[in-house]
Amino acid sequence: MIATIAFYVFSIILLASAVMVVTARNPVHSVLFLILAFFNAAALFLLAGAEFLAMILVIVYVGAVAVLFLFVVMMLDVNFAQLREGFQRYAPIGAVVGLILLVELALVLGGWKIAPQAVSGRGAPMQGGLTNTDALGRLLYTHYIFLFQTAGLVLLVAMIGAIVLTLRDKRPSRRQNIARQTARTMADTLVMVDIAIGAGVQAGDILRPKPAAAPPAEPADAGDGAHGHGHHAPEAR
Repeated sequence: MIATIAFYVFSIILLASAVMVVTARNPVHSVLFLILAFFNAAALFLLAGAEFLAMILVIVYVGAVAVLFLFVVMMLDVNFAQLREGFQRYAPIGAVVGLILLVELALVLGGWKIAPQAVSGRGAPMQGGLTNTDALGRLLYTHYIFLFQTAGLVLLVAMIGAIVLTLRDKRPSRRQNIARQTARTMADTLVMVDIAIGAGVQAGDILRPKPAAAPPAEPADAGDGAHGHGHHAPEAR
């Protein structure tokens, strides 16, 4: 009886918070409602006996993903007027897509049939001596190992794509030239100073980094002096 009441309470809160995630005008409020939805989903997992999934949902999604969303939304300078303009512009397309999804869900629910053996298999006990986490790990890393690795590969490709799309090439930033570093010699970076005993080290004796050699001075144009235009060759410093 208590479990049934708790199930309905958590389910109602979960559905209400999910609706608020979509309908809230403030993105910060949307993320907060998303965190509330995660907590209620974790409570439903506990009621179903899947404590591992409940803890993963709280630790990973609430503790990392949702908090990351919250900090990103709070740190970004979001122009709400521009967001509303974009929403109004693409509202007809979104309505058509939502209508298609609604029709598909109606078709799926209309043809839904429960197998006779599903009710008996729902409460089937696990293998003796195994916890929920152990049973889930054995199933995930044996029968579904290839699907698990494929999902990880898809997430890796998505992460690389997000980095490539958001990466901005900044020319003023300093870059590492591996070929130049490996090709340099001791004479290019080290200056040997002969210091007499007891003289000590002067401030000008240590040069960090070693000063680059001055470029050779360009020869003066002989024709300029003959015509007397008053031009002088640049002096080498």
